[in-house]
Amino acid sequence: MADTAIYYGTGRRKTSVARVRIKPGTGIITVNGKEAAGYFGRAVLMTDINMPFKVTETVGRFDVIASLHGGGLSGQAGALRHGIARALLEAGDDYRPVLKSNGLLRRDPRMVERKKYGLKKARKRPQFSKR
Repeated sequence: MADTAIYYGTGRRKTSVARVRIKPGTGIITVNGKEAAGYFGRAVLMTDINMPFKVTETVGRFDVIASLHGGGLSGQAGALRHGIARALLEAGDDYRPVLKSNGLLRRDPRMVERKKYGLKKARKRPQFSKR
């Protein structure tokens, strides 16, 4: 077996966590044992996932094997994008300025606000009755 370098990255978004491994290959993205297009189903999510490869001009040069858990499809796609960007950073430091300027290395801090007591949701109040 040939010694091929494998680069690791962990991505997070909302409540999703992606453990990502990239290795030199033909651009195949596998998510939880399935092909990524079949797993996510929406083209918008696929363009979001491929963004780190587009900005670094490495489309089709790495195979991605990812393990995702938690959250929904949108959060998982964001976590996968973050994980791929971090793994690319490990693959080569010359990608750092491009990834950083496109905001791909920063974890998206937006989370769901917690529900408060006395309210129906985080901010929605019960209907006011004057009498």
